[in-house]
Amino acid sequence: MKQKQQVLFYGFQNVEKRERAEHALHSLGISTRALPEDAWHEKVGYLLGMKGFRTSKRDEEETFVFPHEVMILQNIRGKRLDEVLARLKACGVEHIPYKSVVTPFNTLWTLRRLCETMQKEHAYMAEQEEKKAKKQEKA
Repeated sequence: MKQKQQVLFYGFQNVEKRERAEHALHSLGISTRALPEDAWHEKVGYLLGMKGFRTSKRDEEETFVFPHEVMILQNIRGKRLDEVLARLKACGVEHIPYKSVVTPFNTLWTLRRLCETMQKEHAYMAEQEEKKAKKQEKA
């Protein structure tokens, strides 16, 4: 049995860009959903509609602002992921740096934790690229 493929969008301020991405994904038979701004306190599994997850209680005083666009891809990997990324590019969807494939581990995380983890990974990768560039300059 083929597993349902879906993509969640979070933090897209450019509605036209999100709609182009949704159109591209729908043409591949992938369902999509835009998450509300306050979804950051929910577990990823809950946001995906997975069994066994319930809504989380939120501390009304706590806030979270993540200024980047996020795509969460469920049951999309390997060649299918390559196909999805190629279709997005062909449909004029500019680069979306914050993408995450769903794993058994990150379904247990809040969306906030997922976003913060991706941000740390991007910062680390940028630092590595910078070090590599400096080494090449010296050579």
